[in-house]
Amino acid sequence: MKPHPTIGPTPYPVVKPPPQQGRGRIRRGRILALVESPDHVCDRYRIAAFEPWLHAFGYELERLPLSQTKGPARWLALARSGRFHAVLLQRKLLASWELAILRGFCRRLVYDFDDAVMLRDSHDPRGPFDRRRRIRFGIVMKQADAILAGNSFLADRAVEAGADPHTLRVLPTCVEPPDPATLSRSPAFATTPRPAGAGLLLGWIGSSSTLKGLEKPRAIWDAVAKALPGVRLRAICDRAPDLGSLAVEWVPWSREIETTSLAECDVGISHIPDDLWSRGKCGLKLLQAMAVGLPVVANPVGVHPEMIEPNVNGFLAVTPEQWVDALTRLTNDPALRKNMGQAGRLRVERDYSVAIHARSFVEALLGEDAFNPSTSFDSGTETLSGSLSSSRGLCPHNLAAPLQGRSCVRTAPVGTAPRETRA
Repeated sequence: MKPHPTIGPTPYPVVKPPPQQGRGRIRRGRILALVESPDHVCDRYRIAAFEPWLHAFGYELERLPLSQTKGPARWLALARSGRFHAVLLQRKLLASWELAILRGFCRRLVYDFDDAVMLRDSHDPRGPFDRRRRIRFGIVMKQADAILAGNSFLADRAVEAGADPHTLRVLPTCVEPPDPATLSRSPAFATTPRPAGAGLLLGWIGSSSTLKGLEKPRAIWDAVAKALPGVRLRAICDRAPDLGSLAVEWVPWSREIETTSLAECDVGISHIPDDLWSRGKCGLKLLQAMAVGLPVVANPVGVHPEMIEPNVNGFLAVTPEQWVDALTRLTNDPALRKNMGQAGRLRVERDYSVAIHARSFVEALLGEDAFNPSTSFDSGTETLSGSLSSSRGLCPHNLAAPLQGRSCVRTAPVGTAPRETRA
């Protein structure tokens, strides 16, 4: 695998999927994904999203939920990994003897992580550092044939743990923007103004495990509620948050309603603790809001400053006064909300969509030897775009341009933050 290419034009040849024969694809092999659960958000955004590209190259993906596999059953499953072309181990830090079994049998091992798995989380009373996690992380970094890190902070930790930089790629968590036709109530696409006097509706989406980072800065939400009468927050989550005097509208999360519920909001927000664990987060909450056309406001921690360009697609705020100022501007200026929402969606399409990063994912799993340097994606674009749009509800216009016009590698070199692409 080549060293980390910088964001922008790369020397890589564009890759063409294998030719179609008869009614089915050529089947070259299988990929085994060792995941926490098939329903886990990381599987959904970092594996399932790229699965159509693996199919296009003739590979099937089989999942093994590690959380449901214990003892001898897990050992046997690891031992049968040699039947697969490659194994994708996601996030899990296996015991050294389990990793030895896996590495002894599998042909190619790829490790994918989008959290600071070498640390304890922000709310663990024991603190962030854990010797066992650090040792296990170091072992897998040295053993993997390819590593996919969710951001540059995680990539730096991988190198510190002994990863060969030539095996490492920064692959951000990707979100495919939904069809604008389904977003008629989003500020970026709404054709009718909100009712006069309606308070600003903030949107936050996540799980109860990350809700603590939103509940902790109570002074911010009290100040917002006092300065902006009628403002409320819609929390799309598995439990309702307690945000003091800020009114909360709780929407129990489900995959069927998450996009439309978020698109009905006026502004997307995110607030995470300023600590090492949070620097490993990959900004999914912001990406989901930007993808449906919402302006965003967040604290400048982790990848937030990379995703938000102040006064273009949102605002960065630290103090209660800065949060109030940002939300006041968005409350008083519907045109600003619309323009920022459109800029944010464009940013997702350009830098964080699945199609943009598909090449990097596929190449990590299959290896460069799987590709013919003299071919391109062009002839396979129509078939691949059609199958994706029909099976996953994606927009063909979001797929054709990246596949036809450029390489799908959009990775960043270790030790540097991804370069901002200005509007």
